[in-house]
Amino acid sequence: MKGTVATRARFDGRRPHHWLAFGFGAGLAPWAPGTMGTLVAIPLFLILQGLSPGAYLLVLVGLFLIGLWACDKTARELGGGDPGAIVWDEILGYLVTMALAPPGWAWVLLGLILFRFFDILKPWPIGPLDRRVSGGLGILLDDLVAGAMAWCLLQAVAWW
Repeated sequence: MKGTVATRARFDGRRPHHWLAFGFGAGLAPWAPGTMGTLVAIPLFLILQGLSPGAYLLVLVGLFLIGLWACDKTARELGGGDPGAIVWDEILGYLVTMALAPPGWAWVLLGLILFRFFDILKPWPIGPLDRRVSGGLGILLDDLVAGAMAWCLLQAVAWW
């Protein structure tokens, strides 16, 4: 059901949790909704990048809790599973990737590439998490781990 017309047809703009889960509409893109959701995260990151590490972490926790509710409720209304049109997980995963990232557009782009790499290929343990954990937590968890793996690589490149 990922990104199908049926999923797009069920988007209900009157429901705030749909707006969040669908990444403010990015998940309705006819192609690459996950990448579109990640692109939505870039301006959000640019706003948040000036925060202290503690404040950034607090925002991430808040966005996770909001996303847990929005993704779980939206997925249930769409018939369960992890519909491709739900992209809040990509937004959150990219923001995890970019925590403590050096400033500059090269880092924004590298973070995007690294996060999408891990999110699309789903190497261990991302793939098993994606298959075994369901509901809102399942939707978010694999992208959080992809973001953490991308974060490690981004920080290693920055250190080097």
